[in-house]
Amino acid sequence: MSAPSTDVSDLFSGIRSPLLSAAKPDPDRNSKPDKLRIDDMLQKYCGEFGWWQLRHFVLTSLAWALQAFHSMVIIFADRNPGWRCLGSGCDEAAKSVCGLQPGSWEWVGGPDGSTVTEWGLVCGEKFKIGLVQAIFFAGCMIGAGTFGHLSDSRLGRKGSLTVVCILNAIFGCLTAFSPNYFTYLLLRFLTGFSNGGVGLCAFVLATEPVGPTKRGVAGMSTFYFFSIGIAILSGIAYIFRSWRSLYIASSVPSLLFLLVVIPFISESPRWYLVRGRINEAMKIMRKIANSNGLNLPDGIVLALDEETNNTSDDHLTHSFKGESMKHEAITGSLVDVVRSPTTRFRLFLTVGINFTCSVVYYGISLNVVNLDTNLYLNVLLNAIAEMPAFTITAILLDKVGRKPMAIGTQLFSGLFCFIGSFLGSSGIWKILQMGCGILGIFGMAGTYNLLFIYTAELFPTVVRNAALGCATQAAQMGAILAPFVVVLGGGFPFIVFGACGVSGGLLAYYLPETLNRPLYDTMGGMEYGEGGRKVDA
Repeated sequence: MSAPSTDVSDLFSGIRSPLLSAAKPDPDRNSKPDKLRIDDMLQKYCGEFGWWQLRHFVLTSLAWALQAFHSMVIIFADRNPGWRCLGSGCDEAAKSVCGLQPGSWEWVGGPDGSTVTEWGLVCGEKFKIGLVQAIFFAGCMIGAGTFGHLSDSRLGRKGSLTVVCILNAIFGCLTAFSPNYFTYLLLRFLTGFSNGGVGLCAFVLATEPVGPTKRGVAGMSTFYFFSIGIAILSGIAYIFRSWRSLYIASSVPSLLFLLVVIPFISESPRWYLVRGRINEAMKIMRKIANSNGLNLPDGIVLALDEETNNTSDDHLTHSFKGESMKHEAITGSLVDVVRSPTTRFRLFLTVGINFTCSVVYYGISLNVVNLDTNLYLNVLLNAIAEMPAFTITAILLDKVGRKPMAIGTQLFSGLFCFIGSFLGSSGIWKILQMGCGILGIFGMAGTYNLLFIYTAELFPTVVRNAALGCATQAAQMGAILAPFVVVLGGGFPFIVFGACGVSGGLLAYYLPETLNRPLYDTMGGMEYGEGGRKVDA
């Protein structure tokens, strides 16, 4: 009887089986990460506006008060103080010192109260006061574009905010030691250059970590800090009556902000993301979640708009437990904004609206300042008067939408400006005209508040600050033009303000609504999300 044949593989199967078990798939190795946009991650895991965002928002928005100090200090430093007669040759009924004999009168408060008294900027030299204001806003216009680009590219939001605050502190203090008018003019230009980047850097840095449903109200709330800054400045100016000491007192807070506040402010996770530094972006997102009492689970990774729309992971390397996560840095500039038909049209509209809004806002503000009242109290009341407009606009923003609010507030302002142009300047008509001016600035203050958040939502992260900088430059051009309109006097300025308000409202009609829309990261992501032609990022 022959023995049964045995396969060699059967002989070793019993030995091999206990030693080598069948390989099981490793889910962590083969599964792909759950890629989310920042807005989605904030809504699902981190919280849209918790304790972390509140603390970061308040600390960052304090920079708006600094911008108010450097922008409005000129009201007090370049004020035209009162004067009094000393003897014969002086007519107490005269409206100005022009034509009075030298030595027959003196300035109330001494010669060092303002630049006007120290350098004799009266009569034929009075135009130099307006020139200082125009030069300052020209510096703001250049600085807004410069730091708007730098904050989108190399310096980042926090880096740019740090630089402009350093420059503000330096130039502001140096202004106090100006030996003559032309040095003063130069230093005000340099202060304007640095100050032009404060607001836009602080605004974007404060609102980018906020979730989409809370971003509108948060963005609108930043302007409270600007108005509060103006109110505080009126108190500082009341204490420091010398223009030189006032410039130092209004510049020291910028230094304190650098030392006390900046170390506790985080860079924007959106900027980290578009620069390819996903590790840093994820670290901030985990901090947000932990501070808000929430948990960001493993296996979740940030991605750009295009990456969430594309299932391919070839350009994204990742790990759930500490490995490097990166992609190629994406940059953008105004060239990219102009190249895309969608963003080019939006930029044209936002530039026009910012220009017309600024002409009305600063123009009406100058008329209010010229009232024959206590200067310090007047500035304080003007700052307080803007706050109800901010509140009403913030309440209605997420209920009505950005576009209807932009149209409505500008048409409201333009309508009352047109009405004011038909009213006289005496008796009851003068009071009614002043009321029309108050309602006009009330509406335009709401528009000004709205424009920052609206403009920020119209453009993706890679070019957001560049676009905001361009819009801010247009606003500074309007601020430069406004004093020349006011000088014309009569009802003509109100006609110009009314035309600008109505024109701005008509331009806003062609802008898209951004309420509850995602805050896009790249040009391509925005084009894809808006259903248009996909462009290169």
